[in-house]
Amino acid sequence: MTRAADQMRTKRQAFATPGSSLDSIVRVLAVALPALVGVIAAFMLITPLSPRGEISFLLDRNKVAVADDRLRVDNAMYRGQDSNGRPFSLVAGEAVQQSNTVPLVQLQDMTARMVLSGGPAILTAPRGIYDIDDEQVGIPGVVQFTAADGYEMVARNVTIDLPTRTMLGDGNVSGAIPAGSFSANAMRADLEERTIALEGNARLRMVPGQLRLPSGM
Repeated sequence: MTRAADQMRTKRQAFATPGSSLDSIVRVLAVALPALVGVIAAFMLITPLSPRGEISFLLDRNKVAVADDRLRVDNAMYRGQDSNGRPFSLVAGEAVQQSNTVPLVQLQDMTARMVLSGGPAILTAPRGIYDIDDEQVGIPGVVQFTAADGYEMVARNVTIDLPTRTMLGDGNVSGAIPAGSFSANAMRADLEERTIALEGNARLRMVPGQLRLPSGM
């Protein structure tokens, strides 16, 4: 062997002899590596318990706030048929039903369309209350009725029965027709026939020359 090889072998033997630097490194690693493993294991156990951005909580169903509106719909539409099988529709800019156990729907910007013998007719009102079961619309304010033949009527505080095409009022109703204005404690108007029956303190103010009958009558 060469002189250089002998010197290299001598250095390796000295490095591997007991008490050398290699022996010291092995003793340190024998203690440090198990300790490091223990630290990593403890960190893995503690980390899930540390605070995070997520928040967990329990809800008491007796204390949770419940939304006031059971159902709210924008641009709602209801469809049905009258007693003669003719279609009608009820459209509202907003419809709110407070409870599914109460079949009453609060309507805003209401428009009802129906078909009469003389053609289509429209009922409009700023607000109303629709009874889903009876298919009736209560109008606490003003409602305007316009028929295809130009006949118009304005009434207050009435209920419109869509299947029978009648307008009912039992609490200080008032309104106007082409012939004049009226008021009474109660009324019944047949929208198909353009007839109005007034009851209790009935008043009808006629406008001379303004009486117009629907076409075909």
